Amino acid sequence: MPSTFSPEQQSLTPAEATSAEATAATETPTGAWSFLGHHVHRVSQAPLQPEGPALLLVHGFGASTDHWRHNIPVLSEHHEVHAIDLLGFGRSAKPAGLPYGGSLWRDQLEAYVRTEIGRPTVLVGNSLGGYAALAAGAALGPQAAGVALINAAGPFADEQRPPTGWGAIARRSIGGALFRSPLLQRLVFENLRRPATVRRTLERVYLDRTNVDEALVESILRPSRDAGAFGVFRTVFDLPSGEPLDHLLSQLSCPLLLIWGMQDPWINAPGRRASFLRHAPPTTSEVLLEAGHCPHDEVPAQVNAALRSWLASL
Repeated sequence: MPSTFSPEQQSLTPAEATSAEATAATETPTGAWSFLGHHVHRVSQAPLQPEGPALLLVHGFGASTDHWRHNIPVLSEHHEVHAIDLLGFGRSAKPAGLPYGGSLWRDQLEAYVRTEIGRPTVLVGNSLGGYAALAAGAALGPQAAGVALINAAGPFADEQRPPTGWGAIARRSIGGALFRSPLLQRLVFENLRRPATVRRTLERVYLDRTNVDEALVESILRPSRDAGAFGVFRTVFDLPSGEPLDHLLSQLSCPLLLIWGMQDPWINAPGRRASFLRHAPPTTSEVLLEAGHCPHDEVPAQVNAALRSWLASL
């Protein structure tokens, strides 16, 4: 049976609570980094004497390093913390012709850990970023000190999952077959990057809407205005499935933490949790939260406490 870390067991000090409510993460200049010759945006923050392994935070579809705005200030009080924008998202490059998908992002994360962090690292990912973090964690072997998945996306070998998130919204708007029309794709893209659409979508996936604020909406809108954003949009919605989650879990050799927002409307969290537990290592730990698809931003104090408690046990 998995062990359970209760966020309530580890309370935050007033100073930590203040940091957790900061509106943006402090960016420490770390110099330019590129992968496959393309610019990758990154953020890092650390105390003078970091404890334990480093952390690498990986955002979900349509998000960026900004989505860790309430986590980096708290986690970096004790740990060396990094966050990067996956190619095609955030402030990272969005070049045409790249094979966007799990393999690309796995390789990007693996390269960053090996070349830029250079020591054992815990990978923490939400949604699509959870899939990429798990794939990179399996590829890194002993260099991965742990993997923490927050409502992770991706298929299991024995299931055909319908598209979720932004892809599902697009296909529901015009239908799966019609979605292949470039003109209709463009119309859907323009609609999805309207401020009202972004806010309405976020409000559907946050149980507590307190943190659905202007900063969050703008953090999603800004990358959609970049050159190449439409090309990434068209490519990503027709991604191949990638290596199944159960195969990746069988390759994982480090501790695993599963954090679930149990009221996630984009995935069947109770059913998905059961699928993960069928394939996860016996030492897997869990945290169950009353939250939606992005608990790290919706209930950050609880997620920060859960991560810190689990990290202390590694």
